[in-house]
Amino acid sequence: MTKLKGLTFLIAGCVLLLGCSGDKSYNDLQNYMQEIKARPVGEIEPLPTFRSHKTFRYGAIAMRSPFDAPLLAGSAESVAGRSTVEPPSENRKREYLESFNFAALSMVGTLSRTGQMWSLINDGSGGIHRVTVGNYLGKNYGRITSISNAKVDVIEIVPDGKGNWVERPRTLGLNEKD
Repeated sequence: MTKLKGLTFLIAGCVLLLGCSGDKSYNDLQNYMQEIKARPVGEIEPLPTFRSHKTFRYGAIAMRSPFDAPLLAGSAESVAGRSTVEPPSENRKREYLESFNFAALSMVGTLSRTGQMWSLINDGSGGIHRVTVGNYLGKNYGRITSISNAKVDVIEIVPDGKGNWVERPRTLGLNEKD
């Protein structure tokens, strides 16, 4: 019985090999390749030329950020367009924290020594700075008016849109995550 099975497999294998050894001319494939090679050769389009774009310089850096709340006309003087606040002095030497937006600054702690209270301000780029009442911070001429353990009160001088200047109170709260 095992001889019969072995003989059956041998015959089946020979039949399969004979089926594969048929016509090896592949005429249809050769004709297709000749047709493709006979077609006219196309040209590759040249690369497009690079046009540089004009640079844009942002000129509204001193204006109110669109993410800050707009100024409210709280008094009759500001509605009438009269200013009770003097414009900020351009002759005063600017302090380091005045180069940062107010929104980027955060209070991270306080220090006190001999009755003097200091606040620690993170500038948003990894620096911690010690400030006290009277120091300036933020781009809108913000002057620190008071410091407590939980917050720093700041008065900014901002344009009211009518050519005058108004004071805007701001607060930096203690940020315990930093």
